[in-house]
Amino acid sequence: MTESPCAFCAIVAGRIDAAIVFEDDVSIAFLDHRPLFLGHTLLVPRLHVELLPDLPAELLQPFFGAAQLLTRAVQEATAADGAFLALNHRVSQSVPHVHLHIIPRRFHDGLRGFFWPRQRYPDADQMAETARSISAAAARLRGG
Repeated sequence: MTESPCAFCAIVAGRIDAAIVFEDDVSIAFLDHRPLFLGHTLLVPRLHVELLPDLPAELLQPFFGAAQLLTRAVQEATAADGAFLALNHRVSQSVPHVHLHIIPRRFHDGLRGFFWPRQRYPDADQMAETARSISAAAARLRGG
């Protein structure tokens, strides 16, 4: 069996050092080595899974339960006013392994919403059509 070239799998296996802040049977969390703000934490499943839709259903609750706990812990430990959580899906995913960013936030910290320009829908019809399309896709994927 060959070793995975995935940096996060190497952290999980202990082959790469990381400032680990949490671990359980399903996931491990460590400080981002290039934080947006001090305390910026990454939560990853121990199982190598590239995309969130591929995370086995039985791991969803424990993974997001850890996310809930760590959101509180990061906020408390950094005396932050809140937190920003982000999970890239393929695009902008610097490491192809599911990872949730938990970033402490403070009022007036200089970060403006998301990290990219936002836009408005051209009109109410376009917004309604987009909503209908997403709703139909969700129903199809649920089998209904």
